[in-house]
Amino acid sequence: MSKSKTKKDKAPSPKKEMRNQITEQLKNALTGLEEKLGNKEFENRIKKAAKLLSTGIKIKPAKQSKTRPAKKESPVMEEKAE
Repeated sequence: MSKSKTKKDKAPSPKKEMRNQITEQLKNALTGLEEKLGNKEFENRIKKAAKLLSTGIKIKPAKQSKTRPAKKESPVMEEKAE
């Protein structure tokens, strides 16, 4: 009776998502190198490079803007305005 989680249930972590984006960008930028090294060696090097590049980046949660409650006009101000 063990429950196993599938990949669809769990969203990827922001760090892994960022690493995947770096990997895709490196693949697109270095297509000529892939032909020279071979696919397997190229994939290994791209994966290592993406890992090294993403280690220094700290992911901060998105800031929520603080909303101030609307100011209530005091009765004294209303009397002065009239």
